[in-house]
Amino acid sequence: MATALDKLQKHLNYQFSDQELVRTALTHRSANRPNNERLEFLGDSLLGFIVAEILFEIYPDAREGDLSRMRAGLVNKESLAEFARELELGECLRLGLGELNTGGKDRDSILADTVEAIIAAIYLDGGIEACRQFVRRWSEARLSSQFADAQQKDNKTRLQELMQSQGLPLPRYEVVKISGEDHQQLFQVSCRVAPLQKFQIGHGRSKRFAEQEAAQKALEQLGEN
Repeated sequence: MATALDKLQKHLNYQFSDQELVRTALTHRSANRPNNERLEFLGDSLLGFIVAEILFEIYPDAREGDLSRMRAGLVNKESLAEFARELELGECLRLGLGELNTGGKDRDSILADTVEAIIAAIYLDGGIEACRQFVRRWSEARLSSQFADAQQKDNKTRLQELMQSQGLPLPRYEVVKISGEDHQQLFQVSCRVAPLQKFQIGHGRSKRFAEQEAAQKALEQLGEN
């Protein structure tokens, strides 16, 4: 456990003064010992506040509805669980035997709740500024990724409009291969367009993103990048 904790703190880029605090943050209620439910409650509020603060600073002209949607996209269970897997958090969890035997180490809800508990633990251990820095590092990396994804989202539309403007058939997309575990699948998608002799291949963690990459490659081949 000590080795796993050391590794986790390196991933967090934060060293706890109170090691018992981080152990509690990693303890699920099924373990029948002091658990992370109260920390989760506090961490949820801290996360929402700090992310709202960051979005308010970064997007001074954004409307309330847009800010709310961006915050929801950052703090939802799926996003937090994905972050937990990046931290290899499952290896550090303390679970009861029932949860352990039914895949609790990789369950989205448990992973997401534990991330919130860790945020609270950092706040209690190091104060609001340490907590803010941690959340900022995590959220800004995801905002950059979301921006890149948003840039990609137009690729399929652009390719379709290009084909329509030339009176050509619409692009055809086909899933070629799906690999990886259920929670971390990698999609390989082909894109066929009439002007190109070879189809283009895209890869992504979802079918949609793989299609976007394939469309982008087709646009590049057509000189439309």
